[in-house]
Amino acid sequence: MTTTLATILWVVVPYVCLAVFALGHVWRYRYDKFGWTTRSSQLYESRLLRWASPLFHFGILAVFLGHVMGLGIPKAWTEAVGMTEEIYHFLAVSIGAVAGVCTVVGMALLIYRRRTVGPVFSATTRMDKVMYLVLAVVIALGMWNTVAGSILNLGGHYDYRDGVSVWFRGIFRFSLHPELMAAAPLGFQLHGLAAFFLFALWPFTRLVHVFSAPVGYLWRPYVVYRSRSDRLGARAGRPGWERVERRREPADR
Repeated sequence: MTTTLATILWVVVPYVCLAVFALGHVWRYRYDKFGWTTRSSQLYESRLLRWASPLFHFGILAVFLGHVMGLGIPKAWTEAVGMTEEIYHFLAVSIGAVAGVCTVVGMALLIYRRRTVGPVFSATTRMDKVMYLVLAVVIALGMWNTVAGSILNLGGHYDYRDGVSVWFRGIFRFSLHPELMAAAPLGFQLHGLAAFFLFALWPFTRLVHVFSAPVGYLWRPYVVYRSRSDRLGARAGRPGWERVERRREPADR
């Protein structure tokens, strides 16, 4: 890989995607507040969702925390607290494998539900389909890197904390090392590009609900409920379909 291509792929592309990620959320919040939602489909079907949603969300949360530790925390820090390479590798593979399986199973159930349940499929937008496709590619590549690199040891040993992690942290510290990512195995390169493409796509999908929290509930005034009664000034209930006797007109004499 040439120096120019490495700079484009591992410097220009990440910064462009991160800029779209940040500015896209600002635009979405200003001009599409009513669209800032999960577009929940629980009312259409809940039996599959009861299993699929917890599996996917708890699995993806564990995967995210694993990436924070693997990419955000330098190797020297874990060694300084007494975590050896063997312990770190065991935790990363065991916990990562369980989290990955839960995420894959949960996402497979979500896609199956969205495709087979008529009302849910009718409520699926084109952007939803693109989002599911890109997210599936990112997850599949991440699982492949875990299985092929850490379990099967295909292609030889590669410690991503000495390469990919240093490159990733350098993006946010403006200490750029595109050569480290250029030297990484192809699986890690594809996983990184797909992940940044997902970041660029994020503001325009239902994934924006990740940054939503019911903080306003803390100071929102109480909702006042009033029961109907027959007291003076109360609004009378509507008769609905109650039987009404027909009044008979007096006969002419």
